[in-house]
Amino acid sequence: MEHLPLHLSHIIHALLTYELTPWKVVGLTGMALFTSRWFVQMYYTRKQRRVVVPMAFWWLSVCGSALLLTYFIFGKNDSVGILSNTFPAFVSAYNLVVHSRDMRGRARAQSGS
Repeated sequence: MEHLPLHLSHIIHALLTYELTPWKVVGLTGMALFTSRWFVQMYYTRKQRRVVVPMAFWWLSVCGSALLLTYFIFGKNDSVGILSNTFPAFVSAYNLVVHSRDMRGRARAQSGS
């Protein structure tokens, strides 16, 4: 690795000595869930041929943010990670609450209450 540029040899060294800890599994799972929400959104948009944000998007956001917050709070103790995941978790949870209230209101309206 001596003939490689310094930054590239650091990257290769980091990959070769990578240690998968339980906290990293939590963080990587959270990252995978949080990222997958965009593929879900794209799938529904393509399927319906209009921009759609399905409920799965918000659930993946909440679950991914919760796991990432857990990782950044307990596994890494990283204030940047904590701050960058708190707002998306709040917004996603808020959207789920608003949707739930809307669905209950629609159910009451249909039952004639």
